[in-house]
Amino acid sequence: MNRYAVAAIYKFEMARMKRTIFQSILSPVISTSLYFIVFGSAIGSRITEIDGVSYGAFIVPGLIMLSLLTQSIANASFGIYFPKFTGTIYELLSAPVSYFEVLLGYVGAAATKSILLSFLILATAGLFVPLEIAHPWWMLLFLFMTAISFCLFGFIIGIWADNFEKLQIIPLLVITPLVFLGGTFYSVNMLPPFWQTVTMFNPVFYLISGFRWSFNEIADVSVMISLAVISGFLALCLLTVWWIFKTGYHIKQ
Repeated sequence: MNRYAVAAIYKFEMARMKRTIFQSILSPVISTSLYFIVFGSAIGSRITEIDGVSYGAFIVPGLIMLSLLTQSIANASFGIYFPKFTGTIYELLSAPVSYFEVLLGYVGAAATKSILLSFLILATAGLFVPLEIAHPWWMLLFLFMTAISFCLFGFIIGIWADNFEKLQIIPLLVITPLVFLGGTFYSVNMLPPFWQTVTMFNPVFYLISGFRWSFNEIADVSVMISLAVISGFLALCLLTVWWIFKTGYHIKQ
């Protein structure tokens, strides 16, 4: 493996974060702070606790997951799409760099940015509510697996998209609604039976449930089921990327 090529792609993508510090870092942190202010004041005054945990602490894992999923997709999809848009992708294709090295560089940088942002949001949340992480290693496992999985998903979107509208349509119209309806601000046990059943078909629900369990040991489903879902999604993304490169439906499209 050409580690210099991977490092060059990785460093270039990380440098782009510094050039867009407001969009990449400040904007998500400010948005999350507004969620705490609005939902903490409006709903928190009416729902003081859920399963013995304060409402403010209860929504922290969901808000982190909301930013993690959206930013992972955005970072990875834009990272590979922009060279296609500007035409500089042909310089990359003509270089002695394998597809695996391209994938490792772009996805690695996107995952790093998403994980750093998650820790910043976690620190910001600590300014609003007292936080405890019951299972820090499980928290890190869910965090890393989710970041890598959705960065791979974003990479796939970036390859598929041929305009900026396609680049945004899945994160905005699919992922964000799934996160909001996946238990970010509530427990599924608070829903009527019909909607509890509907929620079970939302894959993001399992990610939020497992991630929340790592914080305060509250989960709507078994943590092993949550782990199986994120592992399955990771495997599916890897298989899709392999198929893309294997069949030739790749970044030249």
